[in-house]
Amino acid sequence: MAFSHRFDPTTLREYDIRGIVGRTLAEEDAFAIGRCFGTIVARNGGHTVGVGYDGRLSSPALEEVLTRGLMASGMEVTRIGRGPTPMLYYASVSLKSDGAVMVTGSHNPPDYNGFKMMLAGKPFFGTQIRDLGTMSAAGDVVPEAEGSERAIDISPDYVARLLSDWDGGDRLLRVIWDNGNGAAGDVLTKLVAGLPGEHTVLNPTVDGTFPAHHPDPTVPKNLEQLIAEVAKQRADIGIAFDGDADRIGLIDNKGRILFGDQLLVILARDVLHERPGATIIADVKASQVLFDEISRAGGNPLMWRTGHSLIKAKMAETGSPLAGEMSGHIFFADRWYGFDDALYAAVRTLGVLARMDQKLSDVRDALPQVINTPEVRFDCDDMRKFAVIEEVAARLRAEGAKVSETDGVRVQTSDGWWLLRASNTQAVLVARAEATSDAGLERLKQALVQQLEQSGLHAPDFSGGHAGH
Repeated sequence: MAFSHRFDPTTLREYDIRGIVGRTLAEEDAFAIGRCFGTIVARNGGHTVGVGYDGRLSSPALEEVLTRGLMASGMEVTRIGRGPTPMLYYASVSLKSDGAVMVTGSHNPPDYNGFKMMLAGKPFFGTQIRDLGTMSAAGDVVPEAEGSERAIDISPDYVARLLSDWDGGDRLLRVIWDNGNGAAGDVLTKLVAGLPGEHTVLNPTVDGTFPAHHPDPTVPKNLEQLIAEVAKQRADIGIAFDGDADRIGLIDNKGRILFGDQLLVILARDVLHERPGATIIADVKASQVLFDEISRAGGNPLMWRTGHSLIKAKMAETGSPLAGEMSGHIFFADRWYGFDDALYAAVRTLGVLARMDQKLSDVRDALPQVINTPEVRFDCDDMRKFAVIEEVAARLRAEGAKVSETDGVRVQTSDGWWLLRASNTQAVLVARAEATSDAGLERLKQALVQQLEQSGLHAPDFSGGHAGH
């Protein structure tokens, strides 16, 4: 039977395939992804694909149909069942799979779902995803075949491997975890049972309706329950995950949020102790404090483009042992496999903290204090957003400004820096600014707004900034 399938164009994203179940994403899409991705693996000389799924209500059915599509392309499918995305990445590495597909809606609302893919141990993204869409519409697939499937429980191996890198000292920590009813629940319960110290897990039950709060640790509102529990138990640290546990959020013992770049300072110092001179990568949204602290700790800071697939690719290229993003993706290649894993990042963070004689709040307070805007996102037509960036860049070059064009424009001045970049996944522009004084921050915001106005755009709303980050 001839195969041909068209995806809703909004679902083929830069880093994954993602849509609203019943509106832009259906089981037919899952079958087509299996059929086409299986074809790609086969043409790449492979025949094994690992598959996992998160805790969303739509995930089991999508995983079932995805598996059928992979088998119709002759794949030997290993189904690892429900769990966090990094557990599938781990399975893919440890079982040496030729490909891997995770059914997950990540941190999106409950009615969303999607697919994250790996091919030959590397992220599958960008043009590869667009090409998959073209193949599907053209029916360009290998002849129908009969593959096979097997189900395995990799979670005991995964938890044991996470625990094997515990490197804490004698200090016993009191830790509050917030699973947010996300996919890490069962694995997290096993993990904390094997760690020293006192552990409390909030919202441990995997529930795709997310009854407690939305599982996105970059949004302060979603951390209120965790902050309250840290205060109540006088805990040393609070740790939160997103829906599929590839991103981490942290709370210090005073109930303050640590952002991705602040966590990376702590982890970078630890890694550089063992690996002096190593390259540590962070995205363009990260604080200048991070890049300065990496240098101060004897490392080579590298500013790179935002996007977990882009960071992973750059790590592999440079041999970097550690990288991170403001969004809470933390990537360890030091003793780990180079993929973003919030559970692993948590184990390593607790290890560092358990070897310290300071509180986490002391470490945070000792960092140079800067003030910054939040990440401001504002609408800009998909066709226009990249043109705006190019116009701004051209004017800045003409002015002789100190500018990095790694990802959008990041402009350095005596006050600090401002950033304007186009989102890879939405019809928005993203702006951020950081300074050492309130007056300096105002000047940076004005410079950014002037550039936008020259390109015919209104000033975004910068309110809601977090001082002292």
